[in-house]
Amino acid sequence: MAIWLDALVTGDEPTAWQAAGFALDADEVAIGTVRIVCTGDGGGIDRWRMRADDEDVPASVDGIGTSVTDREPPDPVEHPNGVVRLDHVVLRSPDLDRTTEALGALGLDLRRTRDVGSGERAMQQRFFRVGEVILELVGPPSPVGDGPCSIWGLALVTDDIDASAAHLGAACSPPKPAVQPGRRIATVRTRELGIGPTIALMTPHVRATG
Repeated sequence: MAIWLDALVTGDEPTAWQAAGFALDADEVAIGTVRIVCTGDGGGIDRWRMRADDEDVPASVDGIGTSVTDREPPDPVEHPNGVVRLDHVVLRSPDLDRTTEALGALGLDLRRTRDVGSGERAMQQRFFRVGEVILELVGPPSPVGDGPCSIWGLALVTDDIDASAAHLGAACSPPKPAVQPGRRIATVRTRELGIGPTIALMTPHVRATG
């Protein structure tokens, strides 16, 4: 089953995203091929919408409400903050194997696994792809509870991170080197803007040479 991420639905007010330098279309923000739908009813991102060539998609993916649409991807939008696309969505789960199985039922294959930290701070990252977007699943190596998976944060690509940070001013941290070699990252202070999910701005991926 071919599947693409169409939209993330958040309880934020649309004006909060506008204050962060995003262009609005009614209650939606188009970032690359993905829409952020702002309902204004409070809370963070708790559900998503997919485009799929098969409508037999589960209504929940390990606690994340899931629906299907036949809408075409949005047209490209130029945002005042310089963001051009959604790089990856960060998911958090207390049980990585359970969530991995649920993502597999959605038709997503585990692409890569990375262990970080040690001892009580040990974590594991598991990577999937849904359309042009990377899903980064994060959690403890062994299950620590039966709570649901949740959508925690977004990493957005900007071609000029210094200009994006300058546009946001005090609402953004200074850019610094990212974990990925050759990339830089800055954190948007979303709480001050009234935005639920954590948002990071990143420079584009660096192509390997040689």
